[in-house]
Amino acid sequence: MNFLKDIGIALPIIQAPMAGVSTPELAAAVSNAGALGSIGIGAADAAGAHKMITELQGRTDAPFNVNLFVHASPIADRVRERRWLDALTPAFEGFNVQPPEHLRTIYTSFNEDDDMLAMLLRTRPAIVSFHFGLPRAAKISALKNAGCYLLASATCLEEAEAAQSAGINAIIAQGYEAGGHRGVFNPSIPDAELGTFALTQLLISRLSVPVISAGGLMDGRGIAAVLALGAQAAQMGTAFVACPESSADAAYRKALTGRGAYHTVMTDAVSGRPARCLANRFTEWAQANPDIVPPDYPLAYDAGKALHGAGKAAGDSGFGAQWAGQGAPLARSLPAAELIEKLTLELEETRLKGV
Repeated sequence: MNFLKDIGIALPIIQAPMAGVSTPELAAAVSNAGALGSIGIGAADAAGAHKMITELQGRTDAPFNVNLFVHASPIADRVRERRWLDALTPAFEGFNVQPPEHLRTIYTSFNEDDDMLAMLLRTRPAIVSFHFGLPRAAKISALKNAGCYLLASATCLEEAEAAQSAGINAIIAQGYEAGGHRGVFNPSIPDAELGTFALTQLLISRLSVPVISAGGLMDGRGIAAVLALGAQAAQMGTAFVACPESSADAAYRKALTGRGAYHTVMTDAVSGRPARCLANRFTEWAQANPDIVPPDYPLAYDAGKALHGAGKAAGDSGFGAQWAGQGAPLARSLPAAELIEKLTLELEETRLKGV
């Protein structure tokens, strides 16, 4: 039995949460079209997340997904942080500003945020998903007892098995092609860099819970391919960035159609964790400074956001966190409902052709 149908979702399509890009308007449009819309609240506090969820609830009666960050709390290293800021200083000075004096922990891990848990237990979204790791057992139990269906990203079999053992209901197989942050539980150990198809097949063969494929999927043919492998749904993020309902700015949208879309880069320079983005001035800077190690996530992101803000104020978007997967050049600028309709038609046509 398909878990999406069990919770009232007609189509095997999930719009990825994309914190900072997904909006209640986008998620509602996707859910109202029969797929599963999502919002990322990992970058918000409990009050801000509550506002997003209640707005979304006001826009749709359909189920939707709420995504949280479950990263390890950063370990302060003043020497490394100072070296990182010093290395970025010329870029800041190019915009006639100085870098921050100190770096802040701008995002709180869900494991350390009891206010967020309390808010979720009040609002009870149908689906709650996790990135970067797993919540403590008590939080998983509380959410499941509240009727929430739980998802977690995994980039390898070991992470997926840990999620299944912890009681997660379904696993998102995040292939290396995916845009945005890698969901690796421990970024200090080597990444297996498994692609979407290989990871999907591996998890399906070893797990007893449903598997969702994510990474590089941009059209109905890609959805058909992962469903044929045994996945119960396809999660797509980059495909929705160009939708008018997303909060991507004009520079981000333009970059999706530019040279950088054909050369996405995996880098930890922007935030302190590996993430795939469009090639831009930040990725070029990182490639030119490979020996300078960024501070832990999200400390490095404090500097990255400050640099982007300085550049944007000067009309330069080259230091933005323009997350995108390897399928970025295939992005289509369509309203979300039209994109869902297009994806569904492509999926049906592919199935009829027996491809």
